[in-house]
Amino acid sequence: MKDEGLYTRYPKPLEDYTGPLRQVFDGAMGFIQRNLYKRQAGRGVNAPGTPEIPVLVFEELLVNALVHRDYLISAPIRLFIFDDRIEIVSPGHLPNHLTVDQICAGNSNIRNPILISHVAKGLLPYRGLGSGIKRALEQWPQIAFADNQEGCLFTATIERKDQTDQKKPNKSETPRLESRLESRLESRLGSLLAARVLVWLREEPLGKSGLANLLGHKMVSGELHKQIKRLVTLNLIEYTLPEKPQSRLQKYRLTEAGRKLMKNINKGAEE
Repeated sequence: MKDEGLYTRYPKPLEDYTGPLRQVFDGAMGFIQRNLYKRQAGRGVNAPGTPEIPVLVFEELLVNALVHRDYLISAPIRLFIFDDRIEIVSPGHLPNHLTVDQICAGNSNIRNPILISHVAKGLLPYRGLGSGIKRALEQWPQIAFADNQEGCLFTATIERKDQTDQKKPNKSETPRLESRLESRLESRLGSLLAARVLVWLREEPLGKSGLANLLGHKMVSGELHKQIKRLVTLNLIEYTLPEKPQSRLQKYRLTEAGRKLMKNINKGAEE
């Protein structure tokens, strides 16, 4: 059994894991555990610390991603580790009208039955159909799920607590606020893809290939071309190299109008 691979970012360096499913799973789990904060919680200095988030949470979510992703889409599962959150992005939205509320309640729909039959025999730490998401939420309720039908992606966002000062709020938005921000932008722009482009460009300038990569696509789609052109026309994003529009180094960034829109939408999302 082989997977398309798993791509990781923390938040800049990249690592790729390819090969048999167990190899991909073990590599990804190792990457996560290396980058989790450890608390001594009264233990001796030389004693192993307790991870900030239970390891079981990531076992369940990674198995879910590997087992239920859409293998007809030629793209890797992507793992992003940020200071305030960890994201697992799988190719393929929820199948057969399944909803986020339903999977959180334990409902499931088998996309890859042959693969699941192998996993159930011990290929991965699999504990039963429909139970993984519920078990992860029981261990760590601060998980948000997003089913992107347009971009054909499913994202699990695990919120991290501020490790520098527990009394201070996180500097970055929580996954719940970011989800609200995307929803409000989608309502304003009429496109979830356009909304996500603006959210991503808020962090840093990106080219078309970089945006496609965040979508889990190896090539820039026609819809992405369309939405970027539309956002430029609306004066919400602009070229970083306006004098060389066809340059291979061309990227996009938010305009003043784009930043103002994001500020106003973000203020509403926090209320």
